[in-house]
Amino acid sequence: MTTELQTEIQAEVERRRNFAIISHPDAGKTTLTEKLLLYGGAIHEAGAVKVRKAQRHATSDWMAMEQQRGISITSTVLQFEYNNCQINLLDTPGHQDFSEDTYRTLAAADNAVMLEDAAKGLEPQTRKLFEVCKMRSLPIFTFINKMDRPGREPLELLDEIEKELGLKTYPVNWPIGMGDRFKGVYDRRKQQIHLFERSAHGSREALDTVLDLGDPRIENYLDQDLYYQLKEELELLEEVGSELNFDEIHSGKMTPVFFGSAMTNFGVKLFLDSFLDYALKPGSHLSTLGDMPPEYPEFTGFVFKLQANMDAKHRDRVAFVRVCTGKFEKDMTVNHARTGKVIRLSRPQKLFAQERQSIEIAYPGDVIGLNNPGVFAIGDTIYMGKKLEYEGIPCFSPELFAYLKNPNPSKFKQFHKGVSELREEGAVQIMFSADESKRDPILAAVGQLQFEVVQFRLQNEYGAETLLDPLPYSVARWVTGGWDALNQVGRIFNAAVVKDSWNRPVLLFKNDWNCRQAEGDHPELKLSSIAPVVSVQNSSSGEEE
Repeated sequence: MTTELQTEIQAEVERRRNFAIISHPDAGKTTLTEKLLLYGGAIHEAGAVKVRKAQRHATSDWMAMEQQRGISITSTVLQFEYNNCQINLLDTPGHQDFSEDTYRTLAAADNAVMLEDAAKGLEPQTRKLFEVCKMRSLPIFTFINKMDRPGREPLELLDEIEKELGLKTYPVNWPIGMGDRFKGVYDRRKQQIHLFERSAHGSREALDTVLDLGDPRIENYLDQDLYYQLKEELELLEEVGSELNFDEIHSGKMTPVFFGSAMTNFGVKLFLDSFLDYALKPGSHLSTLGDMPPEYPEFTGFVFKLQANMDAKHRDRVAFVRVCTGKFEKDMTVNHARTGKVIRLSRPQKLFAQERQSIEIAYPGDVIGLNNPGVFAIGDTIYMGKKLEYEGIPCFSPELFAYLKNPNPSKFKQFHKGVSELREEGAVQIMFSADESKRDPILAAVGQLQFEVVQFRLQNEYGAETLLDPLPYSVARWVTGGWDALNQVGRIFNAAVVKDSWNRPVLLFKNDWNCRQAEGDHPELKLSSIAPVVSVQNSSSGEEE
């Protein structure tokens, strides 16, 4: 039986690909997501975020605030079939003030697609997210978007990636022209020219004409100067460019680069076809029992995201679980590593933005939604068979801090419940002053919009109005040795002492300079910008309250 099951799991793993898109605001991420779904047959017409005339919202944006602003605030999971492969696309927020949700989603991804605007190149948010990918050695695929608008030279964009991110680049396709003269791309894999025709607003798949490089008909389609420029640049790439190396791609040292325009659908299908061939399939995950390969016959998975009230009609809470090993089946009974409880998974859902379908089975690489009546916390492991626990998901250093005040004492219950549930969900980090007389929670966020989202949701979903009292700090550091280490050092100048949700000491500094000064004054004090991962051994302090 086990051998049959392992063969079945192996076959399903072979056809699965899983990735997250990382980008700066306005690089076109939601548009690219929609176009990938269009080619995957998951939707029949793409609705770009800015097209509001017919009130067609982009499929991947579901929260009221996202639809009002035309941005992606929360990460959603989109699953579709393409060329007999099952693709799990983990959509991440790309706006100016993205949250830790983005970092956590990368913990569930096997590959990352880095989206760049051809005119702007690398931007601050992309660099931040790249660091998280690098920490996990994720393979990174680069899609240089908006080639249908004036932009920087392709070679200059490649050079920037190599110099600033230390990544080797390998252009899989090469653009023919740019802006109004962007005619298509040359596919280096098959040595063919793809010339595209625009469709109305790119809402349908782009029609393309495919020609070999030496085909005499090229003159009928391409201006002579564009053709000569293409040949020159291809010769240059052959001479000085890197050679394609799958080991380097899979270890995150080389990025395959694709040029195109998501808005007009130019190059999207070529990207998808190459991605299926180059991307990593679901692999092993490190656990307390060692590396767990996906073919391990017992079902295991971990929670990487919690989301409350996705469905306004039902006050529900959904835990997003990444399947790591074995086969998931509806109604199965699993063990919950942190609490030791046994849980029956009776209402699993396949998530497609706000639409849900009940699912019967899932395999490694898939993401399932489980109704969460307060059982799950981020980083929790669920398993069958031998007890094991996966590495938790770290908290990253917030950059903005504010006391969250409840101006209406009669709403204390709603305020407390809302704060507690949003903390569990991971919408924001919650800290408390070490001074017991200060009872108000401190919101700690990566970006200003996180504060707005928390206030918006407390008002809308819990009926609790709130006030923010900003704090003058921008750097948080966890004390590696805990309270004992901090007490031995005594008072630290220019730092506030707070505790996180797990009652661990955190130092807040006004700036990096103050932080470095404290490290210089107290070399014995070890500080970390990433919170210690909560695991079974040390989880008792925070969750049972």
